Amino acid sequence: MANRLVHHRTGIVGCTGREMQVDSHTMTQRENDKALDPVRRRLLQLLAANGSNLRTASLAMGRNAAYLHQFIKRGTPKVLGEDDREILAEHLGCRPDLLKHDRKVRLGAHSKPPPASGPYSAPKGYSAVPEADLRRAAAAGAWRGDLEEANVAWLFADPLIRHEFRAEPGDLWMIPVDGDSMEPVLSSGDRIMIDVSRTVPVPPGIFVIWDGMGLVAKRIEHVPHSDPPRVVLRSLNPAYDSHECLAEEIRVVGRAVWVSRRL
Repeated sequence: MANRLVHHRTGIVGCTGREMQVDSHTMTQRENDKALDPVRRRLLQLLAANGSNLRTASLAMGRNAAYLHQFIKRGTPKVLGEDDREILAEHLGCRPDLLKHDRKVRLGAHSKPPPASGPYSAPKGYSAVPEADLRRAAAAGAWRGDLEEANVAWLFADPLIRHEFRAEPGDLWMIPVDGDSMEPVLSSGDRIMIDVSRTVPVPPGIFVIWDGMGLVAKRIEHVPHSDPPRVVLRSLNPAYDSHECLAEEIRVVGRAVWVSRRL
């Protein structure tokens, strides 16, 4: 069974004088935070969850007091080095991969779990699986091969991930379904879990792909003995057409391994 975690943010309303100035500064700060990349936003969330700050964390890393401030505000360095991630993760009580910009392997199966109060927290024996923000991918008009996280995570028991899904926690993402092309198997509002390490359509199955305009779910079947390899993209709803194409023409994100639906 999965538990959905949503990290909420609240603001100050109905203030006057100095309080209005504080609120204005808070809102500006949040707008600036939204412009940061996912790793920098996550670092700020983890610092807040642990009652730490940029200066304290910088000193804990053995760096000068302004090191993380420059990393967040000025983009210097562009990414944190492996040693810095390890030390900072120990200070924050989180997995080092949460501070890594390459998100293809997000969570180490044997890494130290994040703090219980953090936005990506997971109790012992569970792993947090992030939900992808498909609106950002669609707005960008192109997919560069990376999924961006919405501010939502789902908790799954580690034995369920290993034995039922046969996957590593860092390879899993939750994807919201929008549309009826895959009904009756998938309906609008469902969430499917995909394994991004499984992109070869053998055996056939339901995959999430980039179709040039957004991420969509389709059943993919390999055409036997085709050379070069060809695949058939099927919509399970008979009202939609299926089509055949070269395998190299599609960009497979991952195979669907589980679905969540509200009854």
